[in-house]
Amino acid sequence: MRPSRRALLTAATAAAVSATPTATAAQRPRQLRTGFERLAHDGYTPLDGQKVGIVTNPTGITRDVRHIVDVMHADTRVDLRAVFGPEHGFRGTAQAGGSEGRYDDPATGLPVYDTYLKSGRPLADIFTASGVDTVVFDIQDVGARFYTYIWTLYDCMEAARLAGKRFVVLDRPNPVTGRAALGPVLHKEFATFVGRQPISQAHGMTVAELARLFNEEFLTDPVPLETVPMSGWKRSDFYDASGLPWVPPSPNMPTPETALVYSGTCLFEGTNLSEGRGTTRPFELLGAEGVDRRWAAAANELALPGVRFREAYFAPTFSKFQGRTIGGVQIHVHDRNAFDPVRTGIALLVTARKVWSGFAWRPDNWIDKLTGYARVRTMIDAGADTDEVVAGWQEELAAFRRTRRKYLLYR
Repeated sequence: MRPSRRALLTAATAAAVSATPTATAAQRPRQLRTGFERLAHDGYTPLDGQKVGIVTNPTGITRDVRHIVDVMHADTRVDLRAVFGPEHGFRGTAQAGGSEGRYDDPATGLPVYDTYLKSGRPLADIFTASGVDTVVFDIQDVGARFYTYIWTLYDCMEAARLAGKRFVVLDRPNPVTGRAALGPVLHKEFATFVGRQPISQAHGMTVAELARLFNEEFLTDPVPLETVPMSGWKRSDFYDASGLPWVPPSPNMPTPETALVYSGTCLFEGTNLSEGRGTTRPFELLGAEGVDRRWAAAANELALPGVRFREAYFAPTFSKFQGRTIGGVQIHVHDRNAFDPVRTGIALLVTARKVWSGFAWRPDNWIDKLTGYARVRTMIDAGADTDEVVAGWQEELAAFRRTRRKYLLYR
């Protein structure tokens, strides 16, 4: 009896499958799991018997885009009592320099406390008033010293210590990799909320790693700290390797590409040029009235690795030059592995000053707060080129890199 056509097809399929090599564990794609995913998978064990408060914002989500506050509130294994909102607020409705204030969250009924610009004893009093035993932190950072969430982390750790609370940090990826620390190290006389302690401008760390460093290097006395690391993350990974959805951590951080340039181009906040706020490409578009094609040409002549510059014209809808058409550059990163955001930011400052006679620093010397010391400003004013400015911070950066190495959790 001849085999049926179906039997022949089934046999052929089975033969093809058996002939296909089975993927080894090393060949299978890595599945990143965030600190929250690992915490939930383990049944929230570190939070057993604790009244919990959480410092978070819209980035505190699961990979199916549910907010972790909603998830934890619905889970009987967690006694979630309070939420603490940073700059821009828990639900993310406030612009730069703003927060949402104190309110009850409509979705969960939980009290939401405002932590923005609060530190020390006043913030400790908020933790005490909330009635929590353990403060949890879960916010997506972008890898730059002047992004305020890492200083919310620092302030909350210090306040938790003063209030006698435990502190748990749930880790998330550094979206621009954790390969290297770059840029000048903050000098303490320039400490503000855009830089409390001496770390480099691009720190190359995750929030859990930073928490470990803060606890041992900068807090007067350490807080009882527990970190829940990720699994499946490598220091060389950019955000798209994570498989996680991107939620803007702040209104002017719309994409991972914004984060890639931010640690360099945010320096333009310290000048009279627009840093692109009020456009769809903040920190990628830079410009001012009177700037023309010479800036892009001068920047391209430097042949900076991994990046090119396009002559651009735009009209910000808010912030500097609101409603006025201005000229400048758009940054196009074509090789993100070779791209150095801090060096690029310095090069753009140097070339802007050379080609535009209207260039000026903000009168409050905000540039010194952003760079963490005065020499970037004074060297550029003295006519130094990019290489000379960058050389000025290398010794201090090398020392920070040695300190940083002790607190890294991933390879």
